[in-house]
Amino acid sequence: MNDVAPSDIRFERRGAAGVITLDRPQALNAVTHDMVRALAATLARWRDDAAVSRVVITAAGGRAFSAGGDIRALYELGIAGRQDEALGFWRDEYPLNALIKTYPKPYIAIIDGIVMGGGVGISLHGSHRVAGDGFRFAMPEVGIGFFPDVGATFMLPRLPGEIGTYLALTGERLNGDEAVAIGLATHRVPSARLPELLDALSHGRPVETTLQGFAAPAGTAAILARRGMIDRAFAPSGVEDIIAALDREATPGGPDADWAARIAATIRTKSPLSLKIALAQMRRGPRLTFAGCMRTEFRIVSRIVHGHDFYEGVRAVIIDKDNAPRWRPAALAAVGEAEVERHFAPLGSGELDLP
Repeated sequence: MNDVAPSDIRFERRGAAGVITLDRPQALNAVTHDMVRALAATLARWRDDAAVSRVVITAAGGRAFSAGGDIRALYELGIAGRQDEALGFWRDEYPLNALIKTYPKPYIAIIDGIVMGGGVGISLHGSHRVAGDGFRFAMPEVGIGFFPDVGATFMLPRLPGEIGTYLALTGERLNGDEAVAIGLATHRVPSARLPELLDALSHGRPVETTLQGFAAPAGTAAILARRGMIDRAFAPSGVEDIIAALDREATPGGPDADWAARIAATIRTKSPLSLKIALAQMRRGPRLTFAGCMRTEFRIVSRIVHGHDFYEGVRAVIIDKDNAPRWRPAALAAVGEAEVERHFAPLGSGELDLP
């Protein structure tokens, strides 16, 4: 389908369910442009097929549900001067995220492994999000000079308190118990029972009833123990102020001193421009519809692909793996408000086309 090799993504009917399996484990199930197009076409067909009463998306390989989009391919297009071609990926990916968000049938993501970036966009906007034992969520984009996209502008600010801002600026990971506790996941199911769950979902019984029959009580959510400090430290309107608040929390002898010092140090390694864009997203997101968030993200990426930090970040983390990016600008103070605002400006005839 759409020139997608069977080893990349599989579509099948199992009883009442349309089942999607990401099957690119050698690349941690990173989502390619062909996979995006094939997934969108199949979802549109199943939406209008009365024999399909629910959609289930899962992944092969064990280690990752999906570690994101095919960043290396997008990097190579950009450094070759083919930015418009690279933008075609996001022009197709973002409407797919919106299709999943508004899908009229239950859309159940079974996630047992790493879920980041583009993998988030095809799973966590669904109506039901099942976390297995290996569930590990992160949005680490500011560490490669990018920004939290695929609907993060909508999703992260709607998490409790300032947890979304914390996740956007740090790229820190959450496990399945934490995801359920803050509403990112809807059910926690032990990994050993996931094949049985997939089979049960194909039988046509009510989705919620089936999921409740498999769900286990969530365990301790460590992030909740940090909730008070996260809300205090990540409430300020500027990245510099957030770091200063963390530095104050890191005063020796404080109950969260070591943790706050580590988080402050982590943020200081990220792209200054990306950090300021991400914080602006978190502050604007609550006022926007999902479609408005996707249009906003397309505005941002349309500028990012013509910039410096995305290519430098991918070089440092994925290509050369020296983990020594040379950000431009190198300091938060050098990133002015006008430069941030430029990334959010309308695109005129180039706007993302969404209903």
